[in-house]
Amino acid sequence: MSLIRPFCQITKPIWLIALAVIVTTGGFSGSLLAQSKADTDGTKGAKNVRALLVTGGCCHDYQNQKQIISDALSEKIGDIDWTILHYGDKREIEPDIYKSGDWIEGYDIVIHNECFGGVTDGDFVNGIVDAHLKSKVPAIVVHCSMHSYRKAPTADAWRSLLGVTSVRHEKKKHPLDVVPTDAGKSDPILAGMGDKWTTPNGELYIIENVWPTAKVLATVYSQETKKDEPVIWKNEINGTRVFGISLGHHNETMQDPKWKAILANGWKWAVE
Repeated sequence: MSLIRPFCQITKPIWLIALAVIVTTGGFSGSLLAQSKADTDGTKGAKNVRALLVTGGCCHDYQNQKQIISDALSEKIGDIDWTILHYGDKREIEPDIYKSGDWIEGYDIVIHNECFGGVTDGDFVNGIVDAHLKSKVPAIVVHCSMHSYRKAPTADAWRSLLGVTSVRHEKKKHPLDVVPTDAGKSDPILAGMGDKWTTPNGELYIIENVWPTAKVLATVYSQETKKDEPVIWKNEINGTRVFGISLGHHNETMQDPKWKAILANGWKWAVE
């Protein structure tokens, strides 16, 4: 399925355009977004940020979430040249884009909102991580990205990029009270969040490990584990910046103005 929306522009070569509109055996349905605001209002000049959003997999409404994310960032950041690739609803899918050695070339940031927990190819996972670390292209990782690639023998390489390790979530879904850490209280990423933000709904991820390169900015107290679980953090590994937010199972949480503001602030930190 091809989706065309304003404020976006096709920036990739013709092979990727073809990839994005062909349904493959992996269950891929791609959407490349075209036509930037600069093209429509005659104000060409400044170079737009080129963003790749990879989404798809099981258990979430990625059809609508890709629009929520791209619309929110375009509104708060400005003109963005979007490439959005949506790969089916199976957790075993290996997104084709990651199979190219230079897949990250030409992008200024990559947003991972994917749920591919059934992938077992370790070299495939290493290819995603190595591309970020070698190019220094920053990333935003959302919700089920933390549970992706967990069955691969190289899962820890992916987790080191994320900044956290998680393999499960609380059994019950409910609104979550998000509280900044001491570090988060003074961090611009959480500007405007206040002393507490209660999400409309939520699925709390249990974090087993925070990697040494990550700094936790906000937590939620879990009634199951009886401890504070990180939900917002930033990670800097080998010069590559990664902003992480595990909140995002429900569309209504993503549509909350505070979620959108935090996402945009995380973007600004990642690309600065």
